[in-house]
Amino acid sequence: MKPAWRCRTCGIAWPCSAAKLRLLGEYRGRRDELIEHLRQVQAEATEELTDLHGGTPPGNLTERFTGWAQAR
Repeated sequence: MKPAWRCRTCGIAWPCSAAKLRLLGEYRGRRDELIEHLRQVQAEATEELTDLHGGTPPGNLTERFTGWAQAR
């Protein structure tokens, strides 16, 4: 759900565990494309969440949106 960036199903901050699993399946074998997609989504979320929070972006957006998808 935008602009709060919460999952429509569970209400947890997006991407929730279910969304992460879906994304990993959708981008199976194409982790670089997944990370690029997540970077684009993070940029959009950063703008919307910054507006929502009075001009200050929430912390940990990089970990939330792309950090989990980085190759370990």
